[in-house]
Amino acid sequence: MVSQSEVRKGFFDGILEELKKVTWPSKNEVIKLSLVVIIISLIIAFYIGALDVILAKLLEFLTK
Repeated sequence: MVSQSEVRKGFFDGILEELKKVTWPSKNEVIKLSLVVIIISLIIAFYIGALDVILAKLLEFLTK
């Protein structure tokens, strides 16, 4: 019968082996892609905010 500590050791050894196979992005790639995510998030936030203001004004106009 296999002990819990042996099972855990095998599990974590497997994780380390898989992490060695990963191709990690470069620092420049991470920065560029992070900027893309931030810019797209700001665009979407602006769009949703503008839509909210427009719909609020429309609702205010219709309920007068």
